[in-house]
Amino acid sequence: MTFSIVARQGDAYGVAVASKFLAVGALVPEAGPHGAVATQAWGRVAYRRELLDALADGQSPEAALERCTAADSGSATRQLGVVGAEGAATFTGAEAPDWAGGRSGEADDLAWAIQGNILAGEQVVEQMERTWLERGDLPFEARLVAALRAGDEAGGDRRGRQSAAVVAHQPGRGYDETGVLADLRVDDHPDPIAELTRLLDLHELYFGRPGEPVPLTGPLAEEVRRRLAEQGRTHQDLQAALTDWAGEVNLEGRLLPDGIDPRVLQMLRERPGG
Repeated sequence: MTFSIVARQGDAYGVAVASKFLAVGALVPEAGPHGAVATQAWGRVAYRRELLDALADGQSPEAALERCTAADSGSATRQLGVVGAEGAATFTGAEAPDWAGGRSGEADDLAWAIQGNILAGEQVVEQMERTWLERGDLPFEARLVAALRAGDEAGGDRRGRQSAAVVAHQPGRGYDETGVLADLRVDDHPDPIAELTRLLDLHELYFGRPGEPVPLTGPLAEEVRRRLAEQGRTHQDLQAALTDWAGEVNLEGRLLPDGIDPRVLQMLRERPGG
Protein backbone atom coordinates (compact mmCIF):
# COMPACT_ATOMS: atom_id res chain seq x y z
CA MET A 1 0.00 0.00 0.00
CA THR A 2 3.11 2.12 -0.30
CA PHE A 3 6.02 3.21 -2.48
CA SER A 4 9.46 4.10 -1.18
CA ILE A 5 13.09 4.76 -2.01
CA VAL A 6 15.83 3.60 0.34
CA ALA A 7 19.23 4.99 -0.62
CA ARG A 8 22.84 5.78 0.20
CA GLN A 9 24.90 8.69 -1.10
CA GLY A 10 28.42 8.61 0.26
CA ASP A 11 28.02 8.09 4.01
CA ALA A 12 24.43 9.38 4.08
CA TYR A 13 21.51 6.95 4.33
CA GLY A 14 17.82 7.72 4.00
CA VAL A 15 14.27 6.74 3.08
CA ALA A 16 11.43 8.65 1.44
CA VAL A 17 8.00 7.02 1.43
CA ALA A 18 4.38 7.82 0.50
CA SER A 19 1.09 5.96 0.82
CA LYS A 20 -2.69 6.07 0.88
CA PHE A 21 -2.39 5.12 4.53
CA LEU A 22 -2.39 7.11 7.76
CA ALA A 23 1.03 8.13 9.15
CA VAL A 24 3.20 5.98 6.90
CA GLY A 25 6.30 7.56 8.46
CA ALA A 26 5.49 5.93 11.80
CA LEU A 27 5.72 2.42 10.37
CA VAL A 28 7.84 2.11 7.23
CA PRO A 29 11.19 3.96 7.33
CA GLU A 30 14.29 3.97 9.49
CA ALA A 31 17.84 5.18 8.83
CA GLY A 32 21.03 5.23 10.86
CA PRO A 33 24.83 5.35 10.53
CA HIS A 34 25.08 1.87 8.98
CA GLY A 35 22.12 1.78 6.61
CA ALA A 36 18.45 2.38 5.93
CA VAL A 37 15.34 0.20 5.75
CA ALA A 38 11.74 0.37 4.52
CA THR A 39 9.21 -2.29 5.53
CA GLN A 40 5.84 -2.19 3.77
CA ALA A 41 2.92 -4.11 2.19
CA TRP A 42 1.98 -6.09 5.32
CA GLY A 43 4.89 -4.35 6.99
CA ARG A 44 6.66 -5.79 10.02
CA VAL A 45 8.05 -2.91 12.08
CA ALA A 46 10.52 -5.18 13.88
CA TYR A 47 12.36 -5.62 10.57
CA ARG A 48 13.69 -2.08 10.88
CA ARG A 49 15.81 -2.78 13.96
CA GLU A 50 16.66 -6.34 12.95
CA LEU A 51 18.01 -5.28 9.58
CA LEU A 52 19.88 -2.22 10.84
CA ASP A 53 21.51 -4.34 13.55
CA ALA A 54 22.53 -6.89 10.92
CA LEU A 55 24.08 -4.17 8.77
CA ALA A 56 25.94 -2.78 11.81
CA ASP A 57 27.32 -6.30 12.39
CA GLY A 58 28.79 -6.27 8.89
CA GLN A 59 26.22 -8.30 6.98
CA SER A 60 25.48 -7.29 3.42
CA PRO A 61 21.98 -6.02 2.63
CA GLU A 62 21.28 -9.16 0.59
CA ALA A 63 22.38 -11.49 3.38
CA ALA A 64 20.54 -9.54 6.07
CA LEU A 65 17.34 -9.45 4.04
CA GLU A 66 17.52 -13.16 3.18
CA ARG A 67 18.12 -14.13 6.79
CA CYS A 68 15.26 -12.03 8.16
CA THR A 69 12.67 -13.08 5.59
CA ALA A 70 13.61 -16.75 5.90
CA ALA A 71 12.73 -16.64 9.60
CA ASP A 72 9.39 -14.88 8.99
CA SER A 73 6.36 -17.09 8.31
CA GLY A 74 4.55 -14.06 6.86
CA SER A 75 7.29 -13.03 4.45
CA ALA A 76 5.13 -13.74 1.38
CA THR A 77 3.01 -10.70 2.30
CA ARG A 78 5.97 -8.38 2.94
CA GLN A 79 7.93 -5.87 0.92
CA LEU A 80 11.34 -4.54 1.95
CA GLY A 81 14.11 -2.25 0.80
CA VAL A 82 17.53 -2.33 2.49
CA VAL A 83 20.68 -0.31 1.79
CA GLY A 84 24.04 -0.54 3.53
CA ALA A 85 27.71 0.13 2.92
CA GLU A 86 27.94 -2.98 0.72
CA GLY A 87 25.04 -2.29 -1.62
CA ALA A 88 21.28 -2.55 -1.76
CA ALA A 89 18.54 -5.17 -1.90
CA THR A 90 14.79 -5.18 -2.45
CA PHE A 91 12.27 -7.91 -1.69
CA THR A 92 8.65 -8.35 -2.76
CA GLY A 93 6.75 -11.34 -1.39
CA ALA A 94 4.59 -13.40 -3.73
CA GLU A 95 1.41 -12.27 -1.93
CA ALA A 96 2.14 -8.53 -1.92
CA PRO A 97 -0.87 -6.71 -3.45
CA ASP A 98 -0.57 -6.00 -7.18
CA TRP A 99 1.04 -4.11 -8.84
CA ALA A 100 4.02 -4.87 -6.67
CA GLY A 101 7.72 -4.91 -7.40
CA GLY A 102 11.00 -3.11 -7.04
CA ARG A 103 14.50 -2.58 -8.31
CA SER A 104 17.88 -1.94 -6.73
CA GLY A 105 21.29 -0.83 -7.94
CA GLU A 106 24.68 0.74 -7.30
CA ALA A 107 26.68 3.41 -9.14
CA ASP A 108 29.75 5.32 -7.94
CA ASP A 109 28.99 6.37 -4.34
CA LEU A 110 25.27 5.57 -4.67
CA ALA A 111 23.13 2.59 -3.77
CA TRP A 112 19.35 2.38 -3.90
CA ALA A 113 16.35 0.11 -3.46
CA ILE A 114 12.99 1.27 -4.80
CA GLN A 115 9.77 -0.67 -4.23
CA GLY A 116 6.03 -0.32 -4.10
CA ASN A 117 2.73 -2.20 -3.97
CA ILE A 118 -0.83 -1.38 -5.05
CA LEU A 119 0.83 0.89 -7.59
CA ALA A 120 -0.48 2.30 -10.85
CA GLY A 121 2.17 0.15 -12.55
CA GLU A 122 5.85 -0.59 -12.97
CA GLN A 123 6.40 2.92 -14.37
CA VAL A 124 6.22 4.25 -10.80
CA VAL A 125 9.45 2.59 -9.68
CA GLU A 126 11.05 3.17 -13.09
CA GLN A 127 10.46 6.91 -12.89
CA MET A 128 11.63 7.04 -9.30
CA GLU A 129 14.91 5.36 -10.24
CA ARG A 130 15.42 7.65 -13.23
CA THR A 131 14.84 10.78 -11.16
CA TRP A 132 17.07 9.57 -8.33
CA LEU A 133 19.94 9.09 -10.76
CA GLU A 134 19.37 12.39 -12.58
CA ARG A 135 19.00 14.72 -9.58
CA GLY A 136 22.52 14.67 -8.21
CA ASP A 137 22.35 18.48 -8.08
CA LEU A 138 20.10 18.31 -5.01
CA PRO A 139 21.01 17.78 -1.35
CA PHE A 140 20.59 14.13 -0.38
CA GLU A 141 17.30 14.44 1.49
CA ALA A 142 15.81 16.64 -1.25
CA ARG A 143 16.97 14.12 -3.85
CA LEU A 144 15.04 11.40 -2.03
CA VAL A 145 11.88 13.49 -2.01
CA ALA A 146 12.33 14.39 -5.69
CA ALA A 147 12.37 10.66 -6.52
CA LEU A 148 9.26 10.18 -4.40
CA ARG A 149 7.48 13.02 -6.19
CA ALA A 150 8.40 11.48 -9.56
CA GLY A 151 6.78 8.22 -8.51
CA ASP A 152 3.64 10.05 -7.45
CA GLU A 153 3.48 11.87 -10.78
CA ALA A 154 3.82 8.51 -12.56
CA GLY A 155 0.69 7.25 -10.82
CA GLY A 156 1.93 6.36 -7.35
CA ASP A 157 -0.39 4.47 -5.03
CA ARG A 158 -3.39 3.73 -7.25
CA ARG A 159 -5.79 4.27 -4.32
CA GLY A 160 -4.73 7.91 -3.88
CA ARG A 161 -2.70 10.00 -1.44
CA GLN A 162 -2.65 10.42 2.33
CA SER A 163 0.77 10.48 3.99
CA ALA A 164 4.49 10.81 3.28
CA ALA A 165 7.78 10.95 5.16
CA VAL A 166 11.54 11.35 4.79
CA VAL A 167 14.24 10.24 7.20
CA ALA A 168 17.95 10.69 6.52
CA HIS A 169 21.16 10.22 8.51
CA GLN A 170 24.74 11.36 7.93
CA PRO A 171 27.48 11.29 10.60
CA GLY A 172 28.31 14.71 12.03
CA ARG A 173 25.42 16.48 10.33
CA GLY A 174 22.07 17.78 11.52
CA TYR A 175 21.04 19.68 14.61
CA ASP A 176 23.77 19.50 17.27
CA GLU A 177 25.68 17.18 14.88
CA THR A 178 23.47 14.24 15.90
CA GLY A 179 23.62 12.79 12.39
CA VAL A 180 19.90 13.34 11.73
CA LEU A 181 19.75 15.11 8.38
CA ALA A 182 15.95 15.00 8.26
CA ASP A 183 13.08 13.33 10.11
CA LEU A 184 9.86 14.77 8.71
CA ARG A 185 6.36 13.32 8.47
CA VAL A 186 3.07 14.32 6.91
CA ASP A 187 0.55 12.01 8.55
CA ASP A 188 -2.76 12.97 6.88
CA HIS A 189 -2.94 15.44 3.98
CA PRO A 190 -4.63 15.63 0.56
CA ASP A 191 -1.25 16.29 -1.13
CA PRO A 192 1.31 14.87 1.29
CA ILE A 193 4.38 14.98 -0.97
CA ALA A 194 3.86 18.68 -1.72
CA GLU A 195 3.49 19.31 2.01
CA LEU A 196 6.59 17.22 2.73
CA THR A 197 8.52 19.30 0.18
CA ARG A 198 7.41 22.48 1.94
CA LEU A 199 8.48 21.13 5.33
CA LEU A 200 11.83 20.03 3.93
CA ASP A 201 12.46 23.54 2.61
CA LEU A 202 11.72 24.96 6.06
CA HIS A 203 13.96 22.32 7.62
CA GLU A 204 16.82 23.39 5.37
CA LEU A 205 16.18 27.03 6.26
CA TYR A 206 16.33 26.43 10.00
CA PHE A 207 18.89 23.64 10.20
CA GLY A 208 20.89 23.84 6.97
CA ARG A 209 24.37 25.25 6.67
CA PRO A 210 24.69 28.96 5.90
CA GLY A 211 25.52 29.98 2.36
CA GLU A 212 28.26 32.26 1.10
CA PRO A 213 28.07 35.48 3.16
CA VAL A 214 26.91 38.67 1.49
CA PRO A 215 28.98 41.59 2.88
CA LEU A 216 26.94 43.96 5.03
CA THR A 217 28.34 47.17 3.62
CA GLY A 218 27.09 50.23 1.76
CA PRO A 219 23.47 50.28 0.55
CA LEU A 220 22.83 46.69 1.68
CA ALA A 221 23.85 47.51 5.24
CA GLU A 222 21.47 50.48 5.22
CA GLU A 223 18.66 48.33 3.81
CA VAL A 224 19.16 45.67 6.48
CA ARG A 225 19.32 48.31 9.23
CA ARG A 226 16.04 49.81 7.98
CA ARG A 227 14.27 46.47 7.72
CA LEU A 228 15.42 45.50 11.22
CA ALA A 229 14.17 48.82 12.57
CA GLU A 230 10.78 48.07 10.99
CA GLN A 231 10.84 44.81 12.94
CA GLY A 232 11.46 46.76 16.15
CA ARG A 233 15.26 46.24 16.26
CA THR A 234 16.75 49.71 16.64
CA HIS A 235 20.14 48.87 18.16
CA GLN A 236 22.88 51.18 16.95
CA ASP A 237 25.05 48.11 16.28
CA LEU A 238 23.82 46.38 13.13
CA GLN A 239 25.14 42.94 14.06
CA ALA A 240 23.49 43.10 17.49
CA ALA A 241 20.16 44.01 15.91
CA LEU A 242 20.48 41.19 13.38
CA THR A 243 21.39 38.68 16.12
CA ASP A 244 18.40 39.76 18.21
CA TRP A 245 15.98 39.37 15.30
CA ALA A 246 17.48 36.07 14.13
CA GLY A 247 17.03 34.58 17.60
CA GLU A 248 13.32 35.41 17.52
CA VAL A 249 12.71 33.78 14.14
CA ASN A 250 14.94 30.73 14.78
CA LEU A 251 17.65 31.67 12.29
CA GLU A 252 20.51 31.97 14.77
CA GLY A 253 22.20 28.96 13.18
CA ARG A 254 22.60 30.93 9.96
CA LEU A 255 24.34 33.96 11.48
CA LEU A 256 27.75 34.71 9.99
CA PRO A 257 30.53 36.89 11.42
CA ASP A 258 31.50 38.49 8.11
CA GLY A 259 28.18 39.18 6.40
CA ILE A 260 24.61 37.93 6.06
CA ASP A 261 23.45 34.55 4.84
CA PRO A 262 21.46 34.87 1.57
CA ARG A 263 18.43 33.03 3.00
CA VAL A 264 18.42 35.20 6.12
CA LEU A 265 18.41 38.25 3.87
CA GLN A 266 15.57 36.76 1.80
CA MET A 267 13.49 36.03 4.90
CA LEU A 268 14.10 39.51 6.32
CA ARG A 269 12.90 41.02 3.05
CA GLU A 270 9.79 38.83 3.05
CA ARG A 271 8.75 39.53 6.63
CA PRO A 272 5.66 41.73 7.07
CA GLY A 273 6.78 45.25 7.87
CA GLY A 274 10.23 44.51 6.46
